[in-house]
Amino acid sequence: MEMSDKLLGSKPKVVNVGVDSFGETVKSAGSDSVQVDWRPPAQGDQELNSILLALEDHYEAIQEANDKALEKILNAQPVWIDVGPALDVIPGFTPDTVLHAGPPVSWENMCGPMKGAVIGALIFEGRAKDKDEAMALAASGVLNFSPCHHFNTVGPMSGVITASMPIMVVENRTDGNRAYSNFNSEKNRKALSFGAFDSDVQDILAWQRDVMGPMLGEAVRKSGGIDLKAITARALHMGDECHNRHVASTSLLLREIMPFLTRLERPGEHLAQLADYMQHNDWFFLNFSMAACKATLDAGHGIPMSTIVTAMARNGVEAGVRVSGLGDQWFTAPAPPVRGIMFPPFTKEDANPDIGDSTITETCGIGAFAMAAAPAMVKLVGGKLSEAIGFTKSMAEITHAENKAYTIPALDFIGAPTGIDIRKVVETGIHPKINTGIAHREPGHGIVGAGITEIPLECFVTALKALHSSV
Repeated sequence: MEMSDKLLGSKPKVVNVGVDSFGETVKSAGSDSVQVDWRPPAQGDQELNSILLALEDHYEAIQEANDKALEKILNAQPVWIDVGPALDVIPGFTPDTVLHAGPPVSWENMCGPMKGAVIGALIFEGRAKDKDEAMALAASGVLNFSPCHHFNTVGPMSGVITASMPIMVVENRTDGNRAYSNFNSEKNRKALSFGAFDSDVQDILAWQRDVMGPMLGEAVRKSGGIDLKAITARALHMGDECHNRHVASTSLLLREIMPFLTRLERPGEHLAQLADYMQHNDWFFLNFSMAACKATLDAGHGIPMSTIVTAMARNGVEAGVRVSGLGDQWFTAPAPPVRGIMFPPFTKEDANPDIGDSTITETCGIGAFAMAAAPAMVKLVGGKLSEAIGFTKSMAEITHAENKAYTIPALDFIGAPTGIDIRKVVETGIHPKINTGIAHREPGHGIVGAGITEIPLECFVTALKALHSSV
């Protein structure tokens, strides 16, 4: 009786589990409430809960497969070793091959910025003299459109790559597999990757083919290879997250390659042009980061029973994921919009849905997954460092391991959360976060903003169902 009187006579202190509004009601009445972040597994979906429970029967086999995949991923050593034309260095490439970002998509169904990039690439290759001829050729059925990922390649935004473009070759020296990417041309807001194709874009493409590519190729071969994993690790300690911020990583790359560039027997004017181009393009390392992540993740692909995601990509119409234990199948959903900062005079009505292969960085545990390492990026997530730290912590809930090579100073040097597990994504309902640029929805414009988005949950749900059907 005495205890009841004491309880009823004092201000209650409430622990609220689940729905926030109950706790808020208690607070509005003047009492204390502590919120516990809890949600029912798989958001209460009975079918998905049944699948998750059924997969528990294979728990040991899945864990063993995931441990093997992560061992491959964490031990990868991506090294930049060469540069050459796509036709020469990418196995299986033909003069009619046109690579693009994301899951497969036909010319008819491509978004505006991807069509703009294809138009620009065909003009650059001399296959068309203007926009109308390029569009007619693209629709003729002569060209072979294919995802970059099907050629062990990645490209930012539209990801469009054709035969004459210079391509970097990155080798995983642990397992010997190679990955490829084009070179960044986002020094100006009008870039081919964002769908621009005017004369300025053509001039940059020609200079990259005739001057930059041959010089970088000769220099990197003389160097014996440049360790991209070491550059990424250092850049994470210098304020980069290595997807949307590359100030430190580009500077570190410049330090590595410049001694070999200066010893080439090339015109001094060309060296000056290349140095200026790298100095004034803060995203120059992006494509290196992507190729390094691709070489890293491909090492962990193809392990039966593994539930680890080895690719996330978007083509501007659909987003898709591939899973280590599910072969080369894509699991797709409509591409999401991007929440972010629009560059004047553009508005959110100008923005295309999310596009690009650059999410290979988040798949590898950097980018938005390492947001806590990049204080300069916090404006994209609300403006507070605590929110950036919260991003990284939430990604740890859906990953299998920490990458001890990629540590984050703001979190007492814990490793970046690595190895997205489709089971954890479905069970928690936490979507993988992405840092990204924003392309104009119409061909010919270029970059119009930057922001944050998420890979749709539907991709992971369909992958989980496919895994369940296969065991």
